Amino acid sequence: MSIPEDLRRRVADFRLGAPVHTSDGRHIGSLHRLVVDRESWEPRQLVVKETARFNGHLLALAAGLLTEELVVPLQAIARVSPERVDLAITSAEARRLPPYLSYRWGPLSATGAIEEDLGILLGAPQPPPGTETADKAVGDIEIRPDENVMLGRDGRVLGQVRDVLFDDGELAGIVIHARRPLDGDVVIQLRFLERSDDGALFVRMTDEDLAQLLPFRPEVR
Repeated sequence: MSIPEDLRRRVADFRLGAPVHTSDGRHIGSLHRLVVDRESWEPRQLVVKETARFNGHLLALAAGLLTEELVVPLQAIARVSPERVDLAITSAEARRLPPYLSYRWGPLSATGAIEEDLGILLGAPQPPPGTETADKAVGDIEIRPDENVMLGRDGRVLGQVRDVLFDDGELAGIVIHARRPLDGDVVIQLRFLERSDDGALFVRMTDEDLAQLLPFRPEVR
């Protein structure tokens, strides 16, 4: 399903790492991940990495399990520019947004129980082993900084994600820091991105295509 036109205008300038502010002027974190539909690449939601002050880590330094990423629906966005993201909700409302990652802990073994007791004594408790679940639909995938970009499916790493590029609210491509022989930031257009998973993004390009890539120039966005 396409996003409404008013939302499309608001999300034209997503930049990974941009600071995020609430409607009451509070800096709560930075744009850490973008969740998009696996088929259409339409943006679905933002994932904001909270500041240590906003999420309470500065108030509870010894706490072993404080989430630091929250889900922001597109409807909560007021304005987006390359420099910042402004939300249409207050900081109090942002605190009630759901965490992006949740955990289900497994039972402790005898060895694990001893390690947990030692961790508590040393002031660095460790959670028991468990599973991590992201708050997104089955058909959605993440685009996040430093995520591997693979050439085809033969295991060759082309580079890592640096940023996302939007045009009129539509994902136009990604900026990656490419490995040799390219060595630098380049733009991969959406047409070359294949269906992906949360382990990596996959690119469908030939050696001839790669030879045509030019260095990324931020000033011509």
